[in-house]
Amino acid sequence: MKYPQGSVSISNSTDLAQPTVFGDRGMTLEQEINESNIYYRNHQLAVVYKKPTPIQIVKVDYPKRSRAVIKEAYFRQASTTDYNGVYQGYYLDFEAKETRRKSSFPLGNFHEHQIEHLAACLQQAGICFVIIKFVVLQRYFVLPASKLIGFWRQAQRGGTKSMSLKFIEQFGYEVKSGYNPVLPYLEVCQQLINLIGEKHE
Repeated sequence: MKYPQGSVSISNSTDLAQPTVFGDRGMTLEQEINESNIYYRNHQLAVVYKKPTPIQIVKVDYPKRSRAVIKEAYFRQASTTDYNGVYQGYYLDFEAKETRRKSSFPLGNFHEHQIEHLAACLQQAGICFVIIKFVVLQRYFVLPASKLIGFWRQAQRGGTKSMSLKFIEQFGYEVKSGYNPVLPYLEVCQQLINLIGEKHE
């Protein structure tokens, strides 16, 4: 599994100055996050990895006693989220999603078990969120898991099935693509940690 490297400047989408945008250079969101994680690890800022996709092995051959060869296998549905790790003593857990829509993000991109997992991690005081990329707009947002979970539960009671871009702009934090790291999402993590401290004061 490849874990690539990257930089960016973040802002709450409503107030901070907008930094220079370098673009994603054709990378997928997963690649951008993986590169950012390598940068963070190399600079001892955080330790975050993509969780491996579970594989169900169906058939194995043993050409030699000392070596097994997997002949048939398939990917199982992941049971939790895409990424987890630790930053400044805080547990991080988050999902990464892309959409080509310009004005909304469909909840169908999330699975119920992922929502439940994020809710369970929040109960343990984890820093949980989703990174959303609007591919056509080239915009990135970190949306706190609490906002996603609240929207999801409302949708289950008959509410709208898509989060509007306006909702994400209001409750999320926009991250500007850069160079080192590609996506500086840790800046948002620090803001979320600061909010926890303010609540306890």
